[in-house]
Amino acid sequence: MSSDPTTNGHLALVAPPRLLHDEDGGADANGNGAVHDSANGASNGNGRPTQLPTIGGQVVDPADIAAEIEVLSAEEAVAWAIETFHPALRFAVSFQKTSSVMVDIAHGVEPGSDFFYLDTDLLFPETYTTRDALADRYRIDFDRNAGLSLEEQERLHGANLWRRHPESCCGIRKVEPMREALDGAKCWVSGIRRVDSKTRAGAAKFGWDKRFGLWKLNPLADWTDEQVWNHIRENDVPYNPLHDQGFPSIGCTHCTSKPAEGEDSRAGRWAGMDRTECGLNG
Repeated sequence: MSSDPTTNGHLALVAPPRLLHDEDGGADANGNGAVHDSANGASNGNGRPTQLPTIGGQVVDPADIAAEIEVLSAEEAVAWAIETFHPALRFAVSFQKTSSVMVDIAHGVEPGSDFFYLDTDLLFPETYTTRDALADRYRIDFDRNAGLSLEEQERLHGANLWRRHPESCCGIRKVEPMREALDGAKCWVSGIRRVDSKTRAGAAKFGWDKRFGLWKLNPLADWTDEQVWNHIRENDVPYNPLHDQGFPSIGCTHCTSKPAEGEDSRAGRWAGMDRTECGLNG
């Protein structure tokens, strides 16, 4: 697939533009890829104006590009992103089942793909084991990104910040390290899916991420659990054993529990708190 998104100087749409995910119901920013009014300029998530979204040096309408990518398979979308943005393309890996699939797909297209993870120092032992299993299988050196030490965070903000102010804890341990991890990138890739939760139900496969000021690809956005597990089993891909213990979504030890029967897959994240996302994806 060509990295040039135009045909005779015009965007080659293969489907009508669709609104990308926005929790407030509008057509503007969140971290799952957002429709952007190109006339008003892009934002990096802090309200500071940045350059208009471009691909290959050409200013583009994120809604138009999103419509093109929406009809692609996960493999095709990843291949397009690698051809278009590599080496300024970065794959965020959380060592959950969708991350295992993403590593397998991306490594098959470009073994030199850039994979990184956010080490909060509060990940489960099984998560680190999965990291090592994937690193050994695919000969990958996952780029570790971390923020303040837990000791320094407690000194500055007091004990149990995750319980008192979970949004601040996630900001320190995830969002700020994420900004550093994406420094210099033009596009990042996540494994979020629409079936994960209500807040992700409208997530697009591709869009302009105003939070971080770059493109974002969600190639598995339309995948079901069955598709994820079929790919893992058919390709013998290492995956986090916590999934076999009833954890559909896995984060930090403090804020991850098993959801009750009938709850969505992310109900076990920040259970009992008015929170469903850490700030990276929505």
